[in-house]
Amino acid sequence: MLWEPDKESIQEDDLKQLQLERLQSTLYRVGTHVPFYRKKFAELRFNHDDIRSLDDLQRLPFTVKQDLRDNYPYGLFAVPLRDVVRVHASSGTTGQATVVGYTKNDIKTWSNLVARIIMAAGVGSNDVIQIAFGYGLFTGGFGLHYGSELIGASVIPISSGNTRRQIQIMQDFKTTALVCTPSYALILADTMMELGINPNGLSLRYGLLGAEPWSERMRQEINQRLGILATDNYGLSEVIGPGISGECLECNGLHINEDHFLTEVLDPLTLEPVPEGEIGELVITTLTKEAFPMIRYRTRDLTRILPGTCPCGRSFKRMERMLGRSDDMLIVKGVSLFPMQIEKALLAVEGTKPHYQIIVEREHHTDRVTVLVEVTEALFSDQMKKQQEIVGQIKRRLSSELGVGIDVKLVEEKTLERFEGKAKRVIDKRSY
Repeated sequence: MLWEPDKESIQEDDLKQLQLERLQSTLYRVGTHVPFYRKKFAELRFNHDDIRSLDDLQRLPFTVKQDLRDNYPYGLFAVPLRDVVRVHASSGTTGQATVVGYTKNDIKTWSNLVARIIMAAGVGSNDVIQIAFGYGLFTGGFGLHYGSELIGASVIPISSGNTRRQIQIMQDFKTTALVCTPSYALILADTMMELGINPNGLSLRYGLLGAEPWSERMRQEINQRLGILATDNYGLSEVIGPGISGECLECNGLHINEDHFLTEVLDPLTLEPVPEGEIGELVITTLTKEAFPMIRYRTRDLTRILPGTCPCGRSFKRMERMLGRSDDMLIVKGVSLFPMQIEKALLAVEGTKPHYQIIVEREHHTDRVTVLVEVTEALFSDQMKKQQEIVGQIKRRLSSELGVGIDVKLVEEKTLERFEGKAKRVIDKRSY
């Protein structure tokens, strides 16, 4: 299903012309109304009127999260505060909070973009959507809420937490679509099992999951245990929130809403473009944001552009589901590791659960990585020889996948911390 068929299936030449016109308009907006960009352009001796093609994008400066913090709260707004109808912000747990704003037109655009993603995931006006993302300054809850209402679906704004009540609401309100993180979907599945509730007895059919990286194996487990079809969607508060890209029912990559976002995939070290199909850092330039435009924002998220077209009829290019973040990359014994690589290897071993934690320590000037892996109760209570066989199997897979030796420790089910929001997979105890 396409929410805006004429726009989502736009021809390439028409798309490029539209992108160029919108880029020129955005550069004029920030060049005249945002002191930060005006100064950046002056330093580069760049005039916003100099853009003649999309290739000129590489002449523009990057924007990073620290720039948002340095201009807290309203320094990067491109409109007067009287024109801003909504303000969202990050939690600020890792530094000064970042603040973003929306005009009335931004809210309309946001709603439409999320509506596209919801429809692509198979959800329509006859569905009952339970949103288990947090509401408040976090953009996820409101973004999915707006899009759900726009397509005419019934919305249950339950917010996050209180897992047993979430399940009761699913039963009583006949929820057909669930919005949450992949980690929380598994918590719901675990709790249903504890309560003796058969997910097949629910009305649940779809899961719109996002806000953290997750593997294909985790998707299979979620689909099987909840009896749903789970799709991934991607958003970023600094850019707009949810609505940047999302999977269709083909589940073969996330369609980027290219008429609203210019995307680049760059080498995170050299900041040069990588060839199509290679992994790099996603960099986004907004094309239609009024209150808070972003020029070449370094997301730190790692992905790649997928080749070919999709049978669904959408013409926008597709990106692979997030592989992790460039700032989550671990350098261990000179080798670059990402949590998603470790997850992929772990979940390929029968008996392991999709709950794990990576501990990084330094002993005698040498890095040591230990992966704590939850295994089924039957396996954990099995004889020691069987456990040693599983540990050996995991170690061999990790070594093959990563090219570096990693210690493995099996732990009982429900031993590791559960997260209602984004899961914290890595604990780095090294001191430099």
